[in-house]
Amino acid sequence: VRKVWAVLICSLVGGLGTWASNFQHHRYEELVRALFAIQSECPYITRIYSIGRSVEGRQLYVLEFSDNPGIHETMEPEFKYVGNMHGNEVLGRELLIQLSQFLCEEYRAGNQRITRLIHDTRIHILPSMNPDGYEVAASQGPEFNGYLVGRGNSREVDLNRNFPDLNTLKYYFEKTNGQNHHMPLPDNWEQQVEPETLAVIKWMQNYNFVLSANLHGGAVVANYPFDKSRDSRIRGKSTYAATPDDNIFKMLARTYSYAHSWMHKGWNCGDFFDEGITNGASWYSLSKGMQDFNYLYTNCFEITLELSCDKFPPASVLSREWLGNREALVSYLEQVHHGIKGMVYDNNNNPIGNAEISVAGINHDVTSGVGGDYFRLLLPGTYSVTASASGYLPSTRIVTVGPAEAIEVRIPRVTTPAQDLHIQHLHLQDHLRPATRTAAATIGLQNQRISTQTVRNRLREARPDCSSSS
Repeated sequence: VRKVWAVLICSLVGGLGTWASNFQHHRYEELVRALFAIQSECPYITRIYSIGRSVEGRQLYVLEFSDNPGIHETMEPEFKYVGNMHGNEVLGRELLIQLSQFLCEEYRAGNQRITRLIHDTRIHILPSMNPDGYEVAASQGPEFNGYLVGRGNSREVDLNRNFPDLNTLKYYFEKTNGQNHHMPLPDNWEQQVEPETLAVIKWMQNYNFVLSANLHGGAVVANYPFDKSRDSRIRGKSTYAATPDDNIFKMLARTYSYAHSWMHKGWNCGDFFDEGITNGASWYSLSKGMQDFNYLYTNCFEITLELSCDKFPPASVLSREWLGNREALVSYLEQVHHGIKGMVYDNNNNPIGNAEISVAGINHDVTSGVGGDYFRLLLPGTYSVTASASGYLPSTRIVTVGPAEAIEVRIPRVTTPAQDLHIQHLHLQDHLRPATRTAAATIGLQNQRISTQTVRNRLREARPDCSSSS
């Protein structure tokens, strides 16, 4: 009996010692070793890939968690965490390493919550967006690090002021009833951004992210879009800049704040933020930030998490910070499963990518991915949801969203003045259909991508006796 207990105690002490030793700052080489160690420990649910290189050539490594790494599974949402955008704001970097180790270990231990999360979500973790800046800050260390030393990349460019400014265009379109999503990028934008920014934008283009968080330091608050004020003429004055999805952004921010051990208390770092959340522009206005860019250029909803008063905290507090953020990191990740999701097909059951999903009363659409699946974050309530695509007749459904996980939505039949158009359903998935084969063949429009009004006009020409809906 004594031998058994001796072995057990040694095992526990060894395990705790290994875990405790992980609460340290990781230089670039150590970060890379940590990521590959996790991938080696959980090879069947992880993948490491690089989205590009920093100015000084360091790889921007991402660790992916999924039950099918490297594959987008239809109807499975994509989520990302980004850390260390400002090189001297280092807590997020360490928390994401710890989160990665936690997900791996808990999955291996059979934790049902973590297992379900990894099976139902494709999780992407970028611990350091700015490895060059980090090395500058780390060379001075926690004791002597200046407030701005290492903040920017090696060219001293602030990466959170380096994304194309899409807010100006968005605010103009609000006044002119213009486009409300996926704002076009300016000409030669690739030459106007830093390599790290370019890599992240290309990353966004390659993955249909639904939800994201960007981890910073220097305050303790969950900050949500918009970051840029609508009225640039008011200098030195904070003005609230709400997105069309302001309510859900506040819910997302509260999710993190209240799951965090002390963020929700409001008083932190000498500042007070009610419930531990703030609208970005209401705090201070900034242009060309990453969270606004996510919302305006992609389907992704992103908030910015300010996680520590000290930008470069000593290693001795990392354990406490991890315990204070662990539940919040997991709870926020789980929010990617709320709202509605579905599939968009044509009449041959081919998926339709880039179909627009609009919700009445919310002036911000999302689009389906290449495989035809879409995800729309929504609060509980009843909504009128419309799916539309160029060359196809739009379809609408009234849907009630509950507090549980995302529901799959199917769209009911719709009609045109010429004929009855119906939409088939598979497993509560949405289908869009163009004009039926017979009518389309009659007017020579089969499988052509044309506007809805053109279809209706041509149908009237082909069937002049059809003057009312059937």
